[in-house]
Amino acid sequence: MKRQYVRELAEGSRVDTLFALCAKEMRATQRGEAFLALELGDRSGRIPAVMFRPPADAAAIPTGTVARVTGTVTSYRGNKRVSVEVITPVATYDPADLMEASKRDRGETLAGFKAIAATVRDASLRRVLKAVFGDAGFFERFERCPGARTHHHAYLGGLIEHTLAVATVCRALEALYDRVDGDLLVTAALLHDVGKVDELTYGTTVGYTDEGRLLGHVVLGERRVREAVRRTTRGVPEDVLTRLSHALLSHHGELEWGSPRRPSTIEALLLHHADNLDAKADGFLSFTGGAMLVEERWTDAENLFRRPLWAPAAASEQRPVPAVEDAHLLVRT
Repeated sequence: MKRQYVRELAEGSRVDTLFALCAKEMRATQRGEAFLALELGDRSGRIPAVMFRPPADAAAIPTGTVARVTGTVTSYRGNKRVSVEVITPVATYDPADLMEASKRDRGETLAGFKAIAATVRDASLRRVLKAVFGDAGFFERFERCPGARTHHHAYLGGLIEHTLAVATVCRALEALYDRVDGDLLVTAALLHDVGKVDELTYGTTVGYTDEGRLLGHVVLGERRVREAVRRTTRGVPEDVLTRLSHALLSHHGELEWGSPRRPSTIEALLLHHADNLDAKADGFLSFTGGAMLVEERWTDAENLFRRPLWAPAAASEQRPVPAVEDAHLLVRT
């Protein structure tokens, strides 16, 4: 039975519990001595780990394996890490101990997703949404899929939660700017990360499929949308599909961020920034919620943002998912 979790580990404490092996790399010290740099995880988070002079059987443990880890919590450059003494694969474990899941009510999230989708009035775009999300098997995977491997929404149910937030932001942005096709923008928001269902694997840890590594979710998602549209009986006007595809392919914003194209329409531009906003906000809250502070209220700089972050005591109460009956407030009049 698992009795210790990452978020509860304190510097100097002994460790003897089960973790998922999230990442592994063989490295060498300045003296040329081999050591294993590891990342251990459970449902509460992840923590770096190190094992000096690892035996061959420890070095051979595959990523994704659940293992019993014995060691001590130490500090390196202001960050907690586990100094591993023994790591042994195990066959018996409870998956619920290892994979974090969304803390939001699943029914509320699903209702919010359906509500924002229902605000799309354009008939051709509604057909696109139905073609993709009307596949029950796919939608079941979409609901369960994490939003990313690390950094933001990296837990079961994270993808639909992130998608709902991005679509909600996009519908609000429509009211602020002229010449925005709100239905196209919201449709793109709802579809922008569907490729992650094909990109990511998730069992004891979040990883990548071969196709995900080779093509990435941006390309996989646009391809899935195109293939779904081809199966519809009435089809979608080519100009509408082209503008939608452009928004999907450019939502990472910059070529160096994995975007095949940069945004060239107002809808694509707004989608990119809404996506980036929600990812960064969730990443910030996730990191500051579990970080070890190096000064009162401040984290270290070893994070996604590469700078110290202000982390006062967080409010315990989560904001609710927008209610279905409030969806009309997001529609521009």
